Amino acid sequence: MAVYTEVSFDEASTFLQSLSLGSLQNMEGCSGGIENTNYFVTTDQAPYVLTLFERLTAEQLPFYLRLMKHLAVHGIPVPDPAANRDGDVLHAVNGKPAAVVNRLKGKSELKPTAAHCSALGEVLARMHQAGRSFDMQQPNLRGLNWWNETVPVVLPFLDSAQAALIQSELAYQNHVATLSAYGALPRGPIHADLFRDNAMFATDLPEGAAPQLTGIFDFYFAGVDTWLFDIAVCLNDWCVDLPTGQADADRSRALLCAYESVRPLTAHERTLLPALARAGALRFWLSRLWDLHLPREAAMLQPHDPTHFERVLRERVAHPLTLAALQTNESLTA
Repeated sequence: MAVYTEVSFDEASTFLQSLSLGSLQNMEGCSGGIENTNYFVTTDQAPYVLTLFERLTAEQLPFYLRLMKHLAVHGIPVPDPAANRDGDVLHAVNGKPAAVVNRLKGKSELKPTAAHCSALGEVLARMHQAGRSFDMQQPNLRGLNWWNETVPVVLPFLDSAQAALIQSELAYQNHVATLSAYGALPRGPIHADLFRDNAMFATDLPEGAAPQLTGIFDFYFAGVDTWLFDIAVCLNDWCVDLPTGQADADRSRALLCAYESVRPLTAHERTLLPALARAGALRFWLSRLWDLHLPREAAMLQPHDPTHFERVLRERVAHPLTLAALQTNESLTA
C-alpha cells in the first residue's frame, strides 16, 4: 500500500459519515505496497481501510469489490466493502474510485512455519470453491498477455544474462499456454497476489495452539485464471527461503496437503505444477522490474526488490517443484 493521492482529515470524515460509518477519530497513511492509495481510518464505530484506486478503473472495480463481498458471505475471512444507501460498494474520493472495508484483526506472519502454510492452504482451497458460484468476469490483468507486452519494456534495464532468462521463460510460458493440459486446468476467481503480507493470523491464541488465519486482503489483482496459478503464487512466497529463493519442502508439503484436504488437485494440475511455479516467479519478477524502473510519483513508496524473484525463477527452472519430490521427502534443491 502507498499514498499517491492525498486525502485530508476533513475530506475523509465527510466521506465516512456519508456511508454511516461513524465519526472519524484517527487517520494514517499506509506504506506497505505500490498499487493504490491506502489509509487506516478509525471511527467511533470501528477501524476501516480507505482505498483510492490509482490504476484500476471504475469499470473494472466492481469485480473485485463484489468478489470480496461474495466470499465474505460464504464464510471466507476477507474485507467486506461498505455500501451506501443505494447498495453501491464503489465510491469516489478526490476524483478517484474508492472503497472502504472493515480492517481485519490479527497481524501478518512474515516468517511462516509449516503450520501457517497449512492454515493458508485450507483457506485458499475453500476460497476457490466459494468462487465457483461467483458469476462476474474479470481477466487476470497481470497474466500472459501483460507479460508479453511488458517484457520488451523492461529489457533495456537488464544485463545480458537476465535478458536471456526472461525471454526464454516468456517463450516457455507461451508454449505452456498452448497445451491441452493447460486448457483443461480448473479455473475461477483467484487472488493472484496472496503473499504472506496479504494475510493475517490471530494474535490472542493460547500458547501451543495451531495458527488461525483471520483474514486475506488486497484483492485488487484478482481475476479469473487457473487455481493452480494461485497455488503457485503462494508456494513461491510462503514456502521459499528468502535469501536464496530455494523451495522449502516442509512448508510446501504442508500448504499443498491442507489444500488437497479440501479440494484434491486434478491430474493436469499435478503435471503442470512445476510450469506454473515458474509462471508465478516470472510474473512477480517482471512486475517488480517494471515498478522499479518505471515508477510513479508517490508521497510514500517502497518498491520491492526484483532480484528476489529472479532468484526464485532460477531455482524453479533448475529444481522443478514436483509433487513426487514433496511426497518422498526428496530435497528440492538436490
